[in-house]
Amino acid sequence: MFNNYEFDWSVIPDNIDVFLEGALLTLEISAISLLLSLPIGIIFGFGRISRNIGVRLIASTYVEIMRGVPLLVLLMFVYFGLGAIFGLSSYWSAIVSLAVFEGAFLAEIFRSGIQSVPKGQMEAARSSGMSNFQAMRYIILPQAIRRTLPPAASQFIMLIKDSSLVSVIAGVDLTLKAKNLVSSSFRALEIWAFVAVIYFIMTFSLSLLIRYFEKRMLKNEQ
Repeated sequence: MFNNYEFDWSVIPDNIDVFLEGALLTLEISAISLLLSLPIGIIFGFGRISRNIGVRLIASTYVEIMRGVPLLVLLMFVYFGLGAIFGLSSYWSAIVSLAVFEGAFLAEIFRSGIQSVPKGQMEAARSSGMSNFQAMRYIILPQAIRRTLPPAASQFIMLIKDSSLVSVIAGVDLTLKAKNLVSSSFRALEIWAFVAVIYFIMTFSLSLLIRYFEKRMLKNEQ
């Protein structure tokens, strides 16, 4: 099969604007989804450690369902189910699906970050006259945030890769742009190879940025 395949890389420079547009759309969808998933993760993260059994049960149920259901299935459910009811476009169906899906993972990150702070610090803050809210705000959360930033940032990298699935519901991103180019040019190997390079550049650049901030945080703690 590949012995008779003649590569024609001219399809890349000829359509570079299409690839760049697709990459920007992928980053846009990922960024908006992340912004929406942050409050979801924080709320359900606190719900997971709530003293109220009902709240804890609801939060745990959401987290376990989202972590157990494939993103592809969730995309289909939101687009063909909720999207049809509320009139959501494929663009917003993709964002809502990604936000709800990633919110579950962020909830676990925030929960583990809060619980990683020694309980003695809360007890010490309470004994000094602070309320639960004050102790959480001034003592626990600043430490928890520093510990959760690296894994939360890494989750953004996963979100970029997960966003490639939105093309199945006609969500316009880099993957859908590539599919359309393959259909019109029949240069599948060249196009998908270049798409892989673009995804690698985006995720690797973010990875380097995360490492930089991790080192800065370690220096500040010393």
